[in-house]
Amino acid sequence: MNIFYRLYVFLSFGLFLILFPAAWAYTRIAGLYRPHLNERLGFIPPVITRRLSGFPRIWIHAASIGEVRVAASVVKAIRSMISGCSFILSTNTPHGRKIAEELFSENIPVIFAPIDFVLIIRKVLKDVKPDVIIFLETEIWPAWLFEARRMGIKTALINGRISPRSIGNYIRMRRFFCEVLKNIDIFSMISEIDAERIKAIGADPLKVEINGNAKYDLLGTDTDHLFEKEIRKSLNIDESQCVFVAGSTRTGEEELILEAYEIILESFKDTILIIAPRHIERTPDIGSLIKSRGYNFQMRTSLQDGRERRKENILIIDTFGELFKIYSIGTIIFCGASLVPLGGQNPLEPAVWGKMVFYGPSMEDFSEARLLLERAGAGVLVTSPEMLAEKALWFLDHPEELKARGRQAREEILINIGAAERHAKAVKKLIV
Repeated sequence: MNIFYRLYVFLSFGLFLILFPAAWAYTRIAGLYRPHLNERLGFIPPVITRRLSGFPRIWIHAASIGEVRVAASVVKAIRSMISGCSFILSTNTPHGRKIAEELFSENIPVIFAPIDFVLIIRKVLKDVKPDVIIFLETEIWPAWLFEARRMGIKTALINGRISPRSIGNYIRMRRFFCEVLKNIDIFSMISEIDAERIKAIGADPLKVEINGNAKYDLLGTDTDHLFEKEIRKSLNIDESQCVFVAGSTRTGEEELILEAYEIILESFKDTILIIAPRHIERTPDIGSLIKSRGYNFQMRTSLQDGRERRKENILIIDTFGELFKIYSIGTIIFCGASLVPLGGQNPLEPAVWGKMVFYGPSMEDFSEARLLLERAGAGVLVTSPEMLAEKALWFLDHPEELKARGRQAREEILINIGAAERHAKAVKKLIV
């Protein structure tokens, strides 16, 4: 056993002993998260493992909602190439699990990912008996990978990406990660930059491929305009109304968005502002901020069960999984986590609806997507609320130009579809 892995096992064992009693007590006292904790500890219900009857048996790990959606396109591509295979999918978050269960229904069992602790991992791998484990994007778990290799299980990192913000930490721990990455059989990366970064961390160059971003594939199949009609009806928003959507906003951005909105209102008085925060637990704070500026607002949940929207022109989205559809009705779209230094959010989700996208200077995590949109003339960088309002107003005064740029964005995305199939081919090499 490698000395670095021994140290990792020792430290993880210590943390487990320290944290587990408190977590166990909380679940018993509060009566919450018991299934969550049981699966995290490696106790997978037998009814789930009995459903894995095909060959090869493929385990896909998708950390959260974004990766779960990618998993859907990858599963479809693998099934088209390999008949008779069975899948199990794990995720880290309750929201990721909920979306996975909706996407895969009864076809694929979904569980919470086991804690990356050697004894737990050994138990789960023994119970599930996967032939291949696929980790999506940046999921690099040392114990999981070391134990999979020890048990003869093939592993792949697909749709792989290494962000500019994380590469420094990986490089500082290169001696450790170099040993970890030896346990991965193939690296199917999104871009040349991602490929160079994974090699810099320690991946064997002979195992590294560049196969594009599978998020394009899912985007291309999800833009059913029935969704647009459904959203307009549920939010009671007419096609003639101007809608300013601020998606996946983070702390500090809502105030800037409201400043831009106030300027836009001077010329387009009926503009509706929809704020969809990245973390919905922040909605009370956002509501307080809106009131402090003299506006009223309404929560998305207050429109459920057929209730109508009030006259307030600001709506806060306090539900999960709706933002992608909400982008379909936007006139002006701002992509959050970018006016604050948090790396941005995926601007392709609104763009595939044929929308121009505005974003701040911090788009490091989506630099490839940003370049794609800017090549199409459909990505607009703004550095202040005033700049956002100024550019938005110009396009609102030139609606045909706004639509034309949006169409160019969608066409550019659709040209790039096919990455999921290329990633699936990489996985197939480990099986055939």
